[in-house]
Amino acid sequence: MGDSCENSNRVKLRDGRFLAYKERGVPKEEAKYKIILVHGFGSSKDMNFSASKELIQELGVYLLFYSRSGYGDSDANTKRSLKSEVDDITELADQLEIGPKFYLIGISMGSYPTWGCLKHIPHRLSGVAFVAPVVNYRWPSLPKKLIKKDYRRGIIRWCLRISRFAPGLLHWWVVQKVIPSNSSVLESNPVYFNSHDMEVLKRTSGFPMLTKDKLRERNVFNTLRDDLVACFGQWDFEPADLSITEESSVHIWHGKEDKVVPCQLQRCILQKQPLINYHEIPQGGHLIVHYDGTCDAILRGLLLGEEQTLYKPVLQFDV
Repeated sequence: MGDSCENSNRVKLRDGRFLAYKERGVPKEEAKYKIILVHGFGSSKDMNFSASKELIQELGVYLLFYSRSGYGDSDANTKRSLKSEVDDITELADQLEIGPKFYLIGISMGSYPTWGCLKHIPHRLSGVAFVAPVVNYRWPSLPKKLIKKDYRRGIIRWCLRISRFAPGLLHWWVVQKVIPSNSSVLESNPVYFNSHDMEVLKRTSGFPMLTKDKLRERNVFNTLRDDLVACFGQWDFEPADLSITEESSVHIWHGKEDKVVPCQLQRCILQKQPLINYHEIPQGGHLIVHYDGTCDAILRGLLLGEEQTLYKPVLQFDV
């Protein structure tokens, strides 16, 4: 394989918006595997995905990172929706000529564009990996008894309602009441993160878009709000509706101690879609993508079908 590459640039979409992207790994012309990575809430194309250079070279992997609309150097999309996120991925892949089929890795809230791709462009996907994916509480198949008293559901419903009828009030409330200082609203908060996540946050930059100074900027706030609405609003499908086979090569990686998205909700998806390969990390929190060895394990599982002994799939469980 040739030398690894890392290039950053922007591509112009049909509607005139620009999407920022970054290429990593072997040159796409030489790559055996081409992967688009979909970042989560408050992140960008500069997200962490610390797969080893040795493995990337060994397997011949080309990685395409991009900043979703409104994030980083990408232009905002005032008409953001689940389908528009899918369209952005399709157009990015076409303009960069990465080929008729590619792999997707969706991380945290980057999961909703990824589910959208499984719905709308399954013929373009060689395989998909979800890492700590979020769950939309409006999915009909989720057991009511499981989500009824989930405080996260209440917070999301309240935010969606206020963002629709009084977005200015929501902006004021978040800036003035939620974040007491210029630290991130999420960083080092044991409500959201377990002990392993806390260790990660000590050595990473965390969530730079979620600081008080950044959230004061209305365009930043609007991007985050619109992302939440598209993710947790009404969809025209749910994962249970999709036709997922063994050939679909769909994987979910999730931490058993995830405090942002309880693993019980992922297990509900597995009951409806038993052919998804589920990897539950026993002491993993929400930030498992930052844990040593996780990214290599994800690549080996997605591209080679290898099962890592550290990450055993859960075959039987109670939700």
